[in-house]
Amino acid sequence: MNVSELARRLRIHPQKLLQVLPEFGYDIGAKAVKIDDRVAQRIQRDWRRIKFILEKREQDEREKQKQLEKEARKQSGATVALPPVITVRDLADKLQVPINRLIMEFMKNGILASQNENIDHDTAAIVAEDLGFAVTAKSAGAPAAEENEHVQHLEATLSETAVKARPPVIVVMGHVDHGKTKLLDAIRHTNVVAGEAGGITQHIGAYQVVWTNPKTKEKSPLTFIDTPGHEAFTVMRSRGAKVADIAVLVVAADDSVKPQTIEAINIIKAAKLPFVVAINKIDKPGADPKRVRSDLAQHDVLVDDWGGTVPVVEISAKENKNIDKLLDTLLLVGDLNAESIKADPERPAAGTVIEAHVDKGAGPVATILVQTGTLHANDTLVVNGEVYGKVRALKNYRGEIIPFASPSTPVRVLGFKIAPEVGDVLDVAKAAEAKQVDVRSKRSHQTGAEQHVAVQQTEENEDGKKMLNLVIKADSLGSLEAIIGSLESLKNEEVGVKVVAKGLGNVTESDVARAEATHALIFGFNVTTMPIAFEMIQNNSLVFEQYSVIYALLDRAKEELQKLLQPELLTTELGSIKVLAVFRSEKRVMIVGGRVENGKAIKGAKVRVRRDNEVIGLGTLAQLQSGKQAVNEVPSGTECGLQFEGKVKLAEDDVLEVYKEEKKEKKLVLN
Repeated sequence: MNVSELARRLRIHPQKLLQVLPEFGYDIGAKAVKIDDRVAQRIQRDWRRIKFILEKREQDEREKQKQLEKEARKQSGATVALPPVITVRDLADKLQVPINRLIMEFMKNGILASQNENIDHDTAAIVAEDLGFAVTAKSAGAPAAEENEHVQHLEATLSETAVKARPPVIVVMGHVDHGKTKLLDAIRHTNVVAGEAGGITQHIGAYQVVWTNPKTKEKSPLTFIDTPGHEAFTVMRSRGAKVADIAVLVVAADDSVKPQTIEAINIIKAAKLPFVVAINKIDKPGADPKRVRSDLAQHDVLVDDWGGTVPVVEISAKENKNIDKLLDTLLLVGDLNAESIKADPERPAAGTVIEAHVDKGAGPVATILVQTGTLHANDTLVVNGEVYGKVRALKNYRGEIIPFASPSTPVRVLGFKIAPEVGDVLDVAKAAEAKQVDVRSKRSHQTGAEQHVAVQQTEENEDGKKMLNLVIKADSLGSLEAIIGSLESLKNEEVGVKVVAKGLGNVTESDVARAEATHALIFGFNVTTMPIAFEMIQNNSLVFEQYSVIYALLDRAKEELQKLLQPELLTTELGSIKVLAVFRSEKRVMIVGGRVENGKAIKGAKVRVRRDNEVIGLGTLAQLQSGKQAVNEVPSGTECGLQFEGKVKLAEDDVLEVYKEEKKEKKLVLN
């Protein structure tokens, strides 16, 4: 068996295989090309033990290296200043450690955290100290601390001025394709699903409905927040939970509990939200509500009809079954938590940005959930203590102009100088003390232009990877953040993605110039190009592609990464020829006579020239002749004439090792 074939079966590099085998009692040379079939079978049977030992050794080596790095940091006095709240990704940047390693460090401490998840100072400090850093607190003037102050101020404002009941804000959460948007569709009797590309919710949508009890005829307004279920939108879902009063956990009866269901449960518990379980799709043939209850119980969610405290309603959003029962249950949960669902409609408005984007006609637009106070036209838009503009118009979720927005009302606001970020806090009451926003600085921060260094598409980065350069433009901050996070998760040992520029709105000439300089592809998500930019793209033969579904964009990126992978070269040994006579010698071409010692010689095959047991060059068998006849193949034990092409000058008694090479495309495997 060929060494390369054995290495392929064992999933190890051939060179490394030849290095480790002698250590485990296999007497095989470092330059061996073939291995006896019986020995190869023995190696395959023994490989599990060998692999375990190798992996244990590598793990010990990694741990030793980590310990050395930790000691080196301690001795050098490495320090890091941490804010009160920081994302895992930002912490990895501060500590200059790979994000996957940092996530593993959190797991060692019993914390499951994604790269976009916020971590408090104490937790971040424990992990940083474990890595050998001395931790100091960041000054209160730091941006992260300021942002945290605004969130804390909003929470304090909501509790201090709560004097009048307001509609409950309900967040709908669950795994992708379990029917969250279809449920809202059933509640609102409108077709939101058809409006979303691919039937997948890709922005946070907020809608207000008035539920009329069919028995009492009492009208009760309810505000719903629909959060995306795809794994790319982890941060958007957690932000959705922070502004809600009640959660609806949607679980498909035919699919039961899935990874994002568990994540939604953790977010709901962390936000300390009362919630209702809606078991959807009970009309499907494979529906098993009992299994759903059992699976939920394994994650500490015990429903009321199983002796727990969490209300459960079996529904079919498609068949509009038990939707009224679910709404009644939500109103009941709202009544039980009435003390915390209050606001002061008389004060200036305060609330949270739940979506922001740049509209082609209207400019920067944000969807804001007013949590207390009332927002009017011409009110000053104060976001995180900075003036972002004035309210030019207010629109409800149907796109209708409204004069004001009262507590618990989701409203689309026009009049921003620059789009705020999802999760930013609006507080009109701070208008007198607020400073004007630095539009240029904010726009630079949002596009990330100053954060990226140009890298050639075919150039290897410091880890020896080939990088795919991308310019990403999107219609909203939520989408942009989700796309960047998803692209960063496309990890492979040989190739990777580098976002060289990103931003909101249509593709501009500066985006095209960046793409040209870095040989990048331009991906637009629900955006198009400016006229000058389009002309530049055509003139420079650049690639610009538009997407409306995040799956399609990610699949395209995977296709490009696949192209960057170097194909695997498989070598097959065919036989050997001993040179008996040299008849003619020209530049790079020789006519010689020889005998096939073993195997066979094939026209067009490659050869290694071995002299005195050393390989001195390579060449090709351009032609073969046997018995004055041109042939394509010469068997073992037969003398033949041959035309050799190569730089080496052949001599009598040289051995020509005949082989062929095949390129095999590697399959992209993501870590």
